[in-house]
Amino acid sequence: MPPRTLFGLLPKSLPVRDFRVVPPPSTRSPLISRLPTRSVSQWGPLSRRQQPRYHRFSRAQQIYNLWHTSPGFRYSVGGMGMAGGVFYYANLERVPVSGRLRFNCVSEKYEEQAAEQQFHMVMQEFRGRVLPPNHPSSRLVNRVLQRLIPASGLEGQQWEVRVIHDPEQKNAFVMPGGKVFVFSGMLPICGGEDGLAAVLGHEIAHQLAHHTGEKLSSYVYLVPLAFLAAYTIDISGQMASFILDLILSRPGSRKMESEADYIGLLLMAEACYDPNAAVGLWQRMAKAEQYAPPQFLSTHPASKNRIARIQEWLPQAQEKQAESQCGSTLGYADEFKRAFQRSDDVVW
Repeated sequence: MPPRTLFGLLPKSLPVRDFRVVPPPSTRSPLISRLPTRSVSQWGPLSRRQQPRYHRFSRAQQIYNLWHTSPGFRYSVGGMGMAGGVFYYANLERVPVSGRLRFNCVSEKYEEQAAEQQFHMVMQEFRGRVLPPNHPSSRLVNRVLQRLIPASGLEGQQWEVRVIHDPEQKNAFVMPGGKVFVFSGMLPICGGEDGLAAVLGHEIAHQLAHHTGEKLSSYVYLVPLAFLAAYTIDISGQMASFILDLILSRPGSRKMESEADYIGLLLMAEACYDPNAAVGLWQRMAKAEQYAPPQFLSTHPASKNRIARIQEWLPQAQEKQAESQCGSTLGYADEFKRAFQRSDDVVW
């Protein structure tokens, strides 16, 4: 089944959600590489007393006049707007677990096809640095993943784990279809299996919520809006793209990241991992960040804000843990822990 897209506006590359600290953005945005800008001929002859003629918003005035003088133009705009509204409404859906209403016109099959291309690119980039399956780090990631997958309901995917030896990279991501990548530099930040479960739970949550498709779907309206803004107010395409990225794309990305935190927290709790470990994970991530940009410039929420939200969700995660099958075994684990502590106090 072909993907539900408009006019082939979706990019070839696949956006990947990860834990990487995002540097401050440049003014070059990925939405549009180049759009028409004002030419030199738009400026009048210069003299000592004469200022250049300023033509910004002249095209907006032309559109305004055309709207009031041409019924055909109004009917065309109204028809396109109505068709766009029907298409947007027909592709609204609820995100699993969180229930958020969002626009998504990209099929799961297209997500997996795009991820397959991205997978080969990543494997080519880190060729020779992928740890073998029997490596202790690879076994650790597989062990945690096998507990999280049943809680996610994504058992039907072909899950594959790749641990990349790179102590400097504190990063992990999961591609659609079950391709899991964890960099070795992320493992010390995790601080154990529970912290790793918080990381993998977050990344699995992105796939459960189909955030990749939602991100790709946003280009369907962001690209036309950038063209329209560049044409009507006569600014460069890069500037129009950057403005829309700042006020629409980045806030949407932060919302998806926060949603993945929430879903991932519930996943790790249902898989019998301690949800409190997610707080410790982000506290360590906050210390590891050196040049984190302000939140409004980033695609990810600030670590301190993530910690505050996770602390608000902890009672719900603990309740979820108590309702799961591991709820009865946790009591025995606590008793064993207390018993070992008492035995440590005994002098033999």
